[in-house]
Amino acid sequence: QVQLVESGGGLVQAGGSLRLSCAASVRDFGHYCMGWFRQAPGKEREFVAAINWAEGDAIYDDSVKGRFTISRDDVKITVHLEMNKLKSEDTAVYYCAAGTAGMGWTSDMYDYWGQGTQVTVSS
Repeated sequence: QVQLVESGGGLVQAGGSLRLSCAASVRDFGHYCMGWFRQAPGKEREFVAAINWAEGDAIYDDSVKGRFTISRDDVKITVHLEMNKLKSEDTAVYYCAAGTAGMGWTSDMYDYWGQGTQVTVSS
């Protein structure tokens, strides 16, 4: 069983930065791809970024490309999402996800999910 615990959410002004973390309790983490998704009130969950743990390759949604960076820490088995130049439209609950189906843009490619962490960007 894989457990994912997000942290680092909060309230920030537009233009500011936040760093989200996802601590994973998983064996053989090198087989996993880790993703970040977000869901704003009244909207569907959407893809943000993903990283292939073994190779470190990453993909991003166009809306965050150049502002967000996903990375992983092999020692702490933690995935980070560094968010810069935040905008009000980034306000959402952010979810960490893990799966072995490869880096994917859709939630159905991920088997395990964290409980989510709220990010609120004030304008």
